[in-house]
Amino acid sequence: MSLDRPVFYYDLGSPYAYLAAERVNHLFAEALDEPPEWRPILLGGLFKRFGRDSWANGPGRADGMQEVERRASAYGLPALRWPEPFPPNTLVAMRAATYAKEIGRAVAFSLAAFRQAFAAGRDLSDPDNVVLAAAAAELHPRALLAAIDRDSVKRALREATEDAGDLGVRGVPSLVVDGEVFWGDDRLADAAERAARLRNA
Repeated sequence: MSLDRPVFYYDLGSPYAYLAAERVNHLFAEALDEPPEWRPILLGGLFKRFGRDSWANGPGRADGMQEVERRASAYGLPALRWPEPFPPNTLVAMRAATYAKEIGRAVAFSLAAFRQAFAAGRDLSDPDNVVLAAAAAELHPRALLAAIDRDSVKRALREATEDAGDLGVRGVPSLVVDGEVFWGDDRLADAAERAARLRNA
């Protein structure tokens, strides 16, 4: 059967999205021979829409951080370094990711930015750190900084976030496979398996 390309929704401020981003392309390459589409969205917009807040602002913060560190180690990723502040304001970074997607560089830029945040411990609310990620992904810093102020980029991020919410995406990381939402770093394998079953049906 024909299967629409699965979509990976993420925000660069989410450590669980970082864990997913480091693994999702490999999992889907095994299942479908191609990675999902990477679609940046603003987690704060979902929080506002659904009346939620980050676990990092609640009583489970310390336990959540320890769990992220445990998973990073289990996945063979570098020791986690937490940016300060955490959670950050990712508006500028997510506009940059939206621009990177426009020019076909979403994966390269987003992985570089995730690694700046959670492997190097740099604050992505600081545009200088976003520029570092852009340079690592071979994006021109001046073009990136100009793009994040463009109304079209701001609108694209807003619309992507609204569309994700309409599909039932309430948080990140989320994979949408044939209309079904798989929310959480621990659901990646389930999403890839679902996509493979649909393709082979």
